[in-house]
Amino acid sequence: MQNEKQAVARNSMIASGLLATGKFVAGIFTGSIGLISEGIHSFTDFIATSITWLAVRISDKPADDDHHFGHGKVENLAALFEVLLLLGAAGWIVYEAGSSLLGQPHEIVAAPVVIAVLLISICVDFFRVRALNRVAKATDSAALEADALHFFSDMLSSGVVLLGMVFVLLGFGRADAIAALIVAGFIFVAAIKLGKRSFDSLMDAAPAGATEAIRATLASFPAVLACDSVRIRNAGAVLFVEITVAVCRTLPLERIDALKREIVERLREQYASAEFTVIAVPQTRSDEDMATRIRAIAANHGAQVQNVTLQQLPTRMAIGMDLAVPANASVAQAHDIATEIEGILRQAIGEDTEIETHLEPQTPHWLTSEDVDATELADIRRILQSALEQGESVQDVHNVRARKTDGGIIVNFHCRVSPAVTIAAAHDAVDRVERRLRSLYPAITRAIGHVEPIKPGI
Repeated sequence: MQNEKQAVARNSMIASGLLATGKFVAGIFTGSIGLISEGIHSFTDFIATSITWLAVRISDKPADDDHHFGHGKVENLAALFEVLLLLGAAGWIVYEAGSSLLGQPHEIVAAPVVIAVLLISICVDFFRVRALNRVAKATDSAALEADALHFFSDMLSSGVVLLGMVFVLLGFGRADAIAALIVAGFIFVAAIKLGKRSFDSLMDAAPAGATEAIRATLASFPAVLACDSVRIRNAGAVLFVEITVAVCRTLPLERIDALKREIVERLREQYASAEFTVIAVPQTRSDEDMATRIRAIAANHGAQVQNVTLQQLPTRMAIGMDLAVPANASVAQAHDIATEIEGILRQAIGEDTEIETHLEPQTPHWLTSEDVDATELADIRRILQSALEQGESVQDVHNVRARKTDGGIIVNFHCRVSPAVTIAAAHDAVDRVERRLRSLYPAITRAIGHVEPIKPGI
C-alpha cells in the first residue's frame, strides 16, 4: 500500500508537469490568455504534486529515535500547503472574473487546438482524481486527498474555460466570468474543510465520535470497572490511542495482560490502522469485602494470608488470620514479617485495629512425589471408609489417590453429600473425615476431600 501511495503521487506529479507544459505552449501558440493562465495554474499544480510526492515518501518512513510516532504529520503539512494554493487559485479566479464583470470581458480565442488541450486536460484530471481518491481513502492519506481535491478544482476550472468559449461564441460574453465565480466558491469551501481537517490533525484533535465509540466498546468488558481516560492523536494515516482502564486489584497479572490483549483485538476491528496502548490501573471494587481487602494488601507486599476471621467490637475491629512464611525462616524472622504485615494493615484499615497472626510454614509450590504401592493404597481406602461414622452426611468415597512426599503422605479423595446441605455444613463434615483419617493413619500429613452432590439413585 505504501508503494501504491508513492506511485500514484509520482504519476500525478508527472501528469502535472506535462499538462503545464502543453497548456503553456499551446497558449503561446494560439494567443489564448485563458489557456496561458491555465498553464501557469498547472505549473503551480506541478509544484504542489512534487511536494505531495515528497511528503508521502517521508510519511511512510517508520518511527525512529527522533520521531517516536513516525513521520505521518508531514502529510498534514503538505495538505495545508495545498490548501493555501487552492485559496490562492480561488482568489485569482475571483479577481479575474470580477475584472471581467466590471470591465470589458477578456477576449477568448476559441481555436480548435485550445479546445483539444482543454479536453485532454479534463480527461487526465478526471482519471488522476479518481486514482488519488481511491488510494487516499484506502490509506487515509491527507496529502493525497488534498491532491485529489486540487485537481478536481482544476478539472472544473478547465471546464469553465471551455464552457466560457461556448457561451462567448453564442454571444454571452460574461458567462465565463459568472461560471468562474461559482467554481471559486466551491474551491473556497472545499479548501476550508480540508484545511480544518489538516489543522485539527496537527493540533492532535480526536476524530469525531471516536472517544465515545471506544468507551462503548470498553463497557462491554465485565473485567473493566471504569474507563478513566481515552487519549487519541493521529499522525498521517495512523491513529495513536492511549486508554487507561480501572481493573479489580485482585486480578492476577496474567489475567490483566490477557484483558489488555482482548481490548486491543476488539478495537482493531473498528480501527485497523491504529496503534493502541492500554494501561490497567488496579482499583478497589465498590463491593469488595474486608477479608478480600486484607488478602490483597498482604499479597501486594509478598505475604500469603489465609483463614481470615473478622470480629466487630464496639470500638474497634479484631482480625485473626493465618500468615504463611518461608518454612526455613527463624522464629525471629517470621515475627518480623508478621509485625511488618500487621503494621501495613493497621495503616490501611485503622491504627486501633486488633490483629492476631498465626504463623504457618509456607508449603513449596512443587513437591516431589510418587504414588504409594497398591497394598498401601488399599489400606488407606479401607481406613478412609472406616472414618465415615454411622450417620455421617458424607457418602460414596471414591477416586482415592495417595502420594508420598518429603513431608509425608498426601491423600486426595472425592465424596458426596446431599445437594441441599449448605457448603459450610458440608465443609465441616468433610473436615471431620479428614481429621479422623489422619488420626488413624499418622503417616498422612494432609488429606484433601472434594465434595460433590449425591446423584439421583445413589
